[in-house]
Amino acid sequence: MNYFRKKTLLLAVLCMVLSTGTYTAAYAQDESGTYVSGTKINQVGVAGMTPDQAKEMVEAFYNDSYSLTVTGKNGVQAVISGKDIGYRVEITGSLTQILEDQNAGGRISGPSVNNRYETAMSAVYDEAALEKQLSALPMVTDALPTSDASISSYNEETGFVIIPESQGTELDMEKLHAAVKEALAAGRSSLDLDAAGCYRQITVRSDDPALNELLNAMNRCASMTITYQFGNHSETLNGSVIASWLTGGSQNGPDVRQDAVAAYVAELASKYDTAGTSRTFHTSRGTEVQLTGPYGWKIDQAAETAALTAAIAAGESVTREPVYSSQAASHDGADYGTTYVEVDIAGQHVYFYKDGQLAWEAPCVTGNLSKGYGTPDGIYGLYYKQEDKVLRGPKQADGTYEYESPVNYWMPFNGGIGLHDANWRGSFGGAIYKTNGSHGCVNLPPNKTKELYDYLYKNVPVICHS
Repeated sequence: MNYFRKKTLLLAVLCMVLSTGTYTAAYAQDESGTYVSGTKINQVGVAGMTPDQAKEMVEAFYNDSYSLTVTGKNGVQAVISGKDIGYRVEITGSLTQILEDQNAGGRISGPSVNNRYETAMSAVYDEAALEKQLSALPMVTDALPTSDASISSYNEETGFVIIPESQGTELDMEKLHAAVKEALAAGRSSLDLDAAGCYRQITVRSDDPALNELLNAMNRCASMTITYQFGNHSETLNGSVIASWLTGGSQNGPDVRQDAVAAYVAELASKYDTAGTSRTFHTSRGTEVQLTGPYGWKIDQAAETAALTAAIAAGESVTREPVYSSQAASHDGADYGTTYVEVDIAGQHVYFYKDGQLAWEAPCVTGNLSKGYGTPDGIYGLYYKQEDKVLRGPKQADGTYEYESPVNYWMPFNGGIGLHDANWRGSFGGAIYKTNGSHGCVNLPPNKTKELYDYLYKNVPVICHS
């Protein structure tokens, strides 16, 4: 080829290149309303499309063919189909902004240019259908449990021991749901459960100091005894029973089953409480009567349940008495003991025995039977004693009291009923009480009352019988 032919061919090629460049520039300007070659939005190819066409394409892709591949440990995989959960999406981000950014950047494309974009979209699906899909995942149904180190049940031979931890393939279902829902909301096609932190992890190991401290505390409880003393009688709560009440615990010590403790305290109460029960009383006239009443032993079951729980938590053997809401004179024999006031209603006489010996006596007038004010039978404890008291009856419509009776010595034992001097009476004893008795109180001769008053003290038994 001669020089002139070569030059002519070179000019022709150059003209073609220049001509092609001019055409491409014109084409680019004409297509500024569409995305450049290689554009993907939310993983869907939209090259050459307008924003409206791209929106329709992306939504159609997810609505018609979306699926989420879930990968678990050991390569286990499962696919959640969008159709199976009624999956639908709507683009909420600005597709126009993506196009404007491409145009502003010179509409560059090619293998070396990243034209992949993510835009916001909202996803809706059937929650119940998703729950069914997740429950059926092989990494859920075939999972091996993961367990923290823990303390065993009590064994008579080995006591409490530590059960070692075990790392399995168990998923944290709450985290699984959250990770899957996040993937669905973003329209992602895959989810690695391990990378997303969905597997349950061991949090307590065998060498955990707190766990070993709890183990030692529980074994101390299992070797302790708690002895209750009731006078000459005792009840022993041994360690093996206490151990059966322990249900683990924390750094604050073992947890004790409150229902078991309360049941044990209730058993003690049913066996040793006397308040409100029927008791035999030998009267000064030589007869025996059956009496009940509020006086007597009564365990405060709520307070004692709390106290016993605290004693167990301390882990040391102890001898103790329960917490009482009501106490009596003796656990052995008659609970009212040998020091008490006896009010013989039928005999209209009051006796005071001190350490089993008659120390004081006097005639009395008790409640008026004809008006229904009879003094009730029963075993009571003296509330308190007080000098110079004005006893008042019910308030009347005019604001005055039914009666006002000043007394020198007041000793109540049953609501508003008590022992007191009655200087308005000229005689005591006999049948006065049947028609001219008191409002329920035990009236005493003024010259005898101070001596009795000096003998008495709070909760001394007052035994009334007719």
